[in-house]
Amino acid sequence: MKVLISNNMSPSGEKILVDAGLDVDVKTGLAPEELKEIIGEYDGLVVRSATKATAEIIDAAENLKVIGRAGIGLDNVDIPAASQKGIVVMNAPDGNATTAAEHAIGMMMSLSRNIPQATASMKEGKWEKKSFMGRELTGKTFGIFGIGRIGAIAANRAQGLKMKVIAYDPHMPEDLVKKLGGELVSVEELAKRADYITVHVPLTKETANVLSTEFFSNMKSDAMFIDCARGGVCDEEALYKALVDGEIAGAALDVFAQEPTTKENCPLLGLKNFICTPHLGASTSEAQENVATAIAKQVADYLNKGVVTNAVNVPSVSDDVLAQVGPYVNLGEMLGSLHMQIAKGGVQEVSLEYSGELAELNTSPVTVAFLKGLFAPILKDAVNYVNAPVIAKDRGIRVVESKSDRSNDFVNVLRIKVVTNEGENELVGTVFGKNEPRLVRMNTFRLEAQAEGPMLLVYNNDVPGVIGALGTTLGNSGVNISRMTVGREEASSQNIILLSTDSVISKELLEEVKKLENIDDAVSLELN
Repeated sequence: MKVLISNNMSPSGEKILVDAGLDVDVKTGLAPEELKEIIGEYDGLVVRSATKATAEIIDAAENLKVIGRAGIGLDNVDIPAASQKGIVVMNAPDGNATTAAEHAIGMMMSLSRNIPQATASMKEGKWEKKSFMGRELTGKTFGIFGIGRIGAIAANRAQGLKMKVIAYDPHMPEDLVKKLGGELVSVEELAKRADYITVHVPLTKETANVLSTEFFSNMKSDAMFIDCARGGVCDEEALYKALVDGEIAGAALDVFAQEPTTKENCPLLGLKNFICTPHLGASTSEAQENVATAIAKQVADYLNKGVVTNAVNVPSVSDDVLAQVGPYVNLGEMLGSLHMQIAKGGVQEVSLEYSGELAELNTSPVTVAFLKGLFAPILKDAVNYVNAPVIAKDRGIRVVESKSDRSNDFVNVLRIKVVTNEGENELVGTVFGKNEPRLVRMNTFRLEAQAEGPMLLVYNNDVPGVIGALGTTLGNSGVNISRMTVGREEASSQNIILLSTDSVISKELLEEVKKLENIDDAVSLELN
């Protein structure tokens, strides 16, 4: 079998594939048309971030069985297109966590001691010792926006520098943050108390430009800001203004909304109190070695033995088991994603109840799929079918499973309750036909919804005119409604409306919807 490595990668990865008996070609820098022309020859494709495995490329990949990403992010792979064609998509989510955290610490030190500016000054033939007065880190407060895997490593390194750690993360329990040696605080308190703030969250619809004008205005005037996570989480225009106006003392970015980044598209690069690197968070020899060897072993194991590891679109189970519970795997993942997007607060416990004939099957892949769906909206590509249970355990989430041979409404039912520190939600789903997952209950509301793609969930009073006002508002913004389901609560005058739309509802449009008469709340959803 043949494997194509289409991006620069550590030679150790190629060696592992060759030693596994695979025919390996290394062809980097291919244009999309060149890749499309040759991809049909290969059984495996190994990429980093440069190659774009688009739907068009995947459609031309007649023999392709697996795509392996040497790293975490999978924005460059069309996962739905690969799934539809039966291609397994894998990543290596753990290979560069330490490197990314250490880069943030390095940026903090460089900011504190003006190292880049002093270096540039000396290279210009100057000796400006008095111009680059720095500060100590010992005793300062280190604020972490998102204390997941990478944020936890950064916290550990900061504690080694005798810094006090505080963190904001709406999805992490307080006791777990305490075990990491930190204090869980609100986002406003994080901004007001921290001397340094470092970002460690993926780019999602919730985190896009989440750190903006209000956040920076709440920071101390001598505080410093570091983002080595994902471009687009920080509002670069708001950061520029905060630096120019002296609202904060300095900033360091490794990631940008537009990459490659130049002075022409990013005025931050012209500021003296701003330092930067060209997305080097994962660029160490150790990290590149780790992700190359990890993904090569995974691809080789799959092509030679059928072993699935760190796949984001298929659970690691036998074909026989997958044939039985496959539709419910999709249902579980959908219910997990929906739960997280409507939940408030950090998840403490999940209860899954399997009823009917489903209770007689091996449902462990469904539970894993639910957990993957639960974490995907907040962790993106860092979660897969392998590490989802580990993430749940690390976050102190209790997972309870139960089975019953009775199912009143449908032949098979999956009922899931999620308890957070701010409340709970219960979703019920089933599968129609051979492979049509349906949401049939949301808390006390009964409905029959095909939950997929971009959607809008609306809580409203059951009075005439609401649906018309909704349609007009969305239509005026160029959003087309492709499907609508209404869930009714018989004991009250409340409804929920679940709309499938052709595009994701923007934050601005969502706020406009919430202001409509007889609408209590609205949530924008994205369900794969």
